[in-house]
Amino acid sequence: MVCEVIKVGKECAFMSKKGCSFNGGKCYPIIDRCQGCERATVFPAGEYCIACPDPAVKWSGRDCNLATHIVKEKAPEAVRSVDPLKASKRKAAGR
Repeated sequence: MVCEVIKVGKECAFMSKKGCSFNGGKCYPIIDRCQGCERATVFPAGEYCIACPDPAVKWSGRDCNLATHIVKEKAPEAVRSVDPLKASKRKAAGR
C-alpha cells in the first residue's frame, strides 16, 4: 500500500488499512553513514531510506547490503600451487 505517514506517496510493505505496522508505527530517518546513497530520499518530514524503514539497524553490525555508495572489494582468489613432480606423474598416467 501507499504510505500515508512519512514517505507520503511511496509504496510501503508495512502500510496497512490500520496504518503503519512497522516498529513504532513509523519509519526512522537516515543516519550519517547513509549520506551519498541513491536510496536516501528527501520527504517533507526529512531524509529517509526508500528501501529500509530503520537504517540504523541495517548499519549496526556491518555495512548496509542495500547501500549504493559502498564499493565492495572482492578478495583475490587463492592460486593453487601444483607440485611439478605430481603433475608429471598425472600426465604420464593419462589423467
